[in-house]
Amino acid sequence: MRLKSSIWVSAYIRRCMIEGAYAVVRRRGAEEAGAIFVKVDRLDGTSDLFGPAPQTEFDDAQPTDRAFMASLRDQPKPNDEIETYLGRQIKFDPDIWIVEVEDRNGRNFLERIVG
Repeated sequence: MRLKSSIWVSAYIRRCMIEGAYAVVRRRGAEEAGAIFVKVDRLDGTSDLFGPAPQTEFDDAQPTDRAFMASLRDQPKPNDEIETYLGRQIKFDPDIWIVEVEDRNGRNFLERIVG
């Protein structure tokens, strides 16, 4: 059984803070299973964006782990492009979570990135 989105997000924010990066919940989604997007703002007008990986990327040995992938090619992207993408995602699924991390080095602190 996978952790509720709300619990995962709380733990992720704690992890970012421990590593010295500022992180906040920018949009609260569905408590149980809302899709989670992580925006990593590099504080130079650009950001990286990570979203849920497709179901085909999940490991049978650890089916409860969350897997992420870059949402846009050739990251980092200008912040306005990231915001446009997130706006489309919200229209498609209003239950998404958006977590924003500020880190000049672009560290994302995600355990599993695929693709």
